[in-house]
Amino acid sequence: MPAISADTGAAPPPASATVVEDIYGFLRVLADGTVLRSPSGPAFCPTTFPDSHPSVQWKEAIYDKPKNLRVRMYKPSPAPEKKTKKLPVLVHFHGGGFCLGSCAWANVHAFCLRLAADASAVVFSAGYRLAPEHRLPAAIDDAAAFLRWLHDHSVNLSAAEEGWLADVADFGNVFVTGDSAGGNIAHHLAVRSAAGEPDNELAPEITVRGYVLLMPFFGGVGRTRSEAECSGEVVLNLDLFDRFWRLSLPVGATRDHPAANPFGPESPDLATTELRPVLVVVGGLDMMRDRAVDYVKRLAAMGKPVKLAEFAGEPHGFYTLDPGSEATGELISLVRRFVHGCGGVEGSLARCMHVC
Repeated sequence: MPAISADTGAAPPPASATVVEDIYGFLRVLADGTVLRSPSGPAFCPTTFPDSHPSVQWKEAIYDKPKNLRVRMYKPSPAPEKKTKKLPVLVHFHGGGFCLGSCAWANVHAFCLRLAADASAVVFSAGYRLAPEHRLPAAIDDAAAFLRWLHDHSVNLSAAEEGWLADVADFGNVFVTGDSAGGNIAHHLAVRSAAGEPDNELAPEITVRGYVLLMPFFGGVGRTRSEAECSGEVVLNLDLFDRFWRLSLPVGATRDHPAANPFGPESPDLATTELRPVLVVVGGLDMMRDRAVDYVKRLAAMGKPVKLAEFAGEPHGFYTLDPGSEATGELISLVRRFVHGCGGVEGSLARCMHVC
């Protein structure tokens, strides 16, 4: 895993200031509550990542002007014999412990380019507000708002962005996917949708068929084995993840808060929740591995349509650390089979979940 440089280009805090939280220099919180952010992306997303793909077009839009929240849209060029067939839609939320990240980061962009091309899907990579300026559930609320924005575009064929997508995007065949913190968001969107919350209901033009949780960022007061055994020498270590939770959860909340722990004492009862098919991806070297595996086992014991795919020997977020790798290609192939297998299937769970 690449090392992270502390030289981020961020202005140093005043000499008299006390820094109470420091995320490798990219994010500093001072004792008076001031938040200092680096203007540049982290060292693990260099500009050497490709910013274009020969078979993918992309463009950016603002989906929430008051909050200045952006979305990047990726449209693959279908093969000539498939141009009359619309493609499934993948709504993707980036990672970063709810405190870092952007749909514009070079590594996220490169991953979404390849995801659109190799999964043969239209991809929407949506941003959301970050903590500690905007603590949870702000990010989850923003993600729900993006789905409403997507619905508006799916029925408004006169909109410029929609006209660009009208001939290729199948908005009746939508999948929600997310990386790390984005995987956490995908879980909460699945639960909200199943609960039928009024502000989360989508019109028939938008149908979410399933969810893909890529190494979801979950937490809990009790440590799992993979957390307890995680070396402090790796970049994405337990101390860093604890800091993410301290900065992103409501002030005073523990890691058993419903936003962090799907099975916490105040979390929704998932046994009574009707979930769409869920694919969970874990890495064998990921500190979060055991927590995600436990999530799958519990849902499976409840009879939920959930499957697990493990990439042995891979660290947390390997697909954004190296979007061009062979392992990333295998992951996207897995996502493609899940998406194209589930699309339009209502009653055949066996067909829908054949990917693992």
